[in-house]
Amino acid sequence: MRKLKAGTMVLIILGLLFALMVGCGGESPESLFGTAQFEEKQTNFTHAKELYQQIIREHPDSEWAKKAKERFKALQDLYPEN
Repeated sequence: MRKLKAGTMVLIILGLLFALMVGCGGESPESLFGTAQFEEKQTNFTHAKELYQQIIREHPDSEWAKKAKERFKALQDLYPEN
């Protein structure tokens, strides 16, 4: 079996790590919604609205997008400046 140079091995490992990160990227809409709800409870309405927008953008056909639209609108009506 042929030995690989250290530089080649590092590139292979970095490539595999990148592939894993990309493949596992993105949170589920349910998880994002739960985080947004937590942010609301912490009165961090700006971040909550950002998370709701992310759900709408990344998961537009999900049931969570519908819920996120409702929550976003409610927060926007109450806190338009955030």
